[in-house]
Amino acid sequence: MNSEIIMHTLSVLNPFRTTDASILQDTDMAGPLVFCFAFGGFLLLSGKMHFSYIYGIGVMGCLAMYALLSLMAASGVTIGGVVSVLGYCLLPMVVLAGVNVIFSLQGALGIILTTVAILWCSLSASKLLVTALRMDHQQPLVAYPCALLYGVFALITIF
Repeated sequence: MNSEIIMHTLSVLNPFRTTDASILQDTDMAGPLVFCFAFGGFLLLSGKMHFSYIYGIGVMGCLAMYALLSLMAASGVTIGGVVSVLGYCLLPMVVLAGVNVIFSLQGALGIILTTVAILWCSLSASKLLVTALRMDHQQPLVAYPCALLYGVFALITIF
């Protein structure tokens, strides 16, 4: 169990690494919950109490991505797999919220760091979803709604 969490986390940290196609079959919820709590905790340390926004936007975003992927993919998509992948890919946003505790992200450096975090999250999530669902050459179509979802989390972090 512990090695699966490490495998998921390493897949998020290095989106250019090849991943196993069975990553979506494991619906691990421990990592995503830890990352959501860490994200909310860092936001709380920076003076923002947005736990309800995190969970509300997270649930609505996961349901929307599940609906989109079930329309796009030929194989069966599970809601647990989508929630697991999107939750694990929240890790760069957690790092961004941690940086926000120390430094303000409302300047030019903040815009650059936020853009990198959004791209990192969406690239990781789209790569994992496309690989797991065997959707060849459809990564940009999946990356765009992922970037919108993580962009909302970035807006919560900055403002």
